[in-house]
Amino acid sequence: MNKILKNSWALFTGMGLIMLAHGYQGSLLGVRAVAEEFSLTATGFMLSGYYVGYFIGAKTIPGFILRVGHIRVFAAFASAASIVVLLHSIIVNPFSWFVLRVITGISMVSLYTIAESWLNDRSSNKNRGSVLSVYMIVLYGSMALGMFFLNFSAPTNFQPFILVSLFMSLSLIPILLTKRKAPTFKKISGMSLKELYKISPLGMIGSLIYGTTQSALFSLLAVYAASMNFSIFEISVVTFLLAISGAVAQWPIGKLSDSFDRRLVIIYTTFGASFFAFCAIIAGGQMYLPGELATTKHWFYIFVVLFSFCSLPMFAIIFAHTNDFIPKEKFVAAGAGLQFAFGLGAISGPFLCSLFMDIIGSNGYFIFLIIFHALIGVFAIYRMRVRDTKENPDSQFTAMPQTITPLGMELNPTTEPIEEPKKVENSNL
Repeated sequence: MNKILKNSWALFTGMGLIMLAHGYQGSLLGVRAVAEEFSLTATGFMLSGYYVGYFIGAKTIPGFILRVGHIRVFAAFASAASIVVLLHSIIVNPFSWFVLRVITGISMVSLYTIAESWLNDRSSNKNRGSVLSVYMIVLYGSMALGMFFLNFSAPTNFQPFILVSLFMSLSLIPILLTKRKAPTFKKISGMSLKELYKISPLGMIGSLIYGTTQSALFSLLAVYAASMNFSIFEISVVTFLLAISGAVAQWPIGKLSDSFDRRLVIIYTTFGASFFAFCAIIAGGQMYLPGELATTKHWFYIFVVLFSFCSLPMFAIIFAHTNDFIPKEKFVAAGAGLQFAFGLGAISGPFLCSLFMDIIGSNGYFIFLIIFHALIGVFAIYRMRVRDTKENPDSQFTAMPQTITPLGMELNPTTEPIEEPKKVENSNL
């Protein structure tokens, strides 16, 4: 572990700063949208732009990297992300922000792809699991800490946008000063949705629906909290708890999925997430009862933590379940196909959830999450009735961040072998 940190500290530092900025920006835009009195539908439309850009970038960025190399692409898109943040404070309307969010999505998937390509290049069969673990901790931890910068200045000021841009620009320094040669980029081909559905209907449909729920979950939580009159500090607390709980849950939920039929784990966790989302609605209502009948926000925080604990490991479980039905050499291609399905769902999530909130009220946020989590559970019950479980000794659960790209999936110790990286003298990255 010490060797991993020593050889890759610059990369982890750069990605930590990027995720600090990313976590801060996501909450900042949601709170600012409420302050600017954007309609909920307009807010959902604007926030969905990130996932449109992420989906576009995932398809186009590999070609850029192959043509001009890792360093140039990283510098270009980190700079673009930094500039776009500042433009949010200058041009304030939903459609302009939608366009800017598309550019942010393209930029972020570029940075993830390059970082994970670099990590793959310096990983071996012995340390790939450790590398992925450190990477996930850096991403989730930095994103969660970024939420607390909401307290730096009022979201209606321009200073928060400058701070986000500052973090994004600082991330360039350790990456660009590395002495190590950039890795050779290997483009990964995914499976078509038709082929993926044939292999694992639950894997494909589950990824599609979960993409819809997960994108809405992170995009609109700050909007929900602001509409419920949470203070800036309380918004930062609830968004922090959501990210941290999801990271911690990966290991215990994963162990359960390796010990039992993964579909059972999917069923229990999705219905568990739906139950705790319902409890969050009840707790949210009780906070505003008159006099002594009112409860503190602690119960709401607890139910958000439990909801996240059940919900956020879902994509990794679906990935492992799909791998149960395919040979080892197809794991990465299947993962790329699942990411494609996830991305298709993610594009629509914030907009659909905002429609629920517009029609039902603030609690439409959790009602949306209840319905779509339950849909995954119901489909998993159906699949258990028509298909027997299958033992695959090559398949196991691997904890991974929600932002993982197909390249990052190669860090999974159960996928295709990677040759031992060559030793380079005086390496700083």
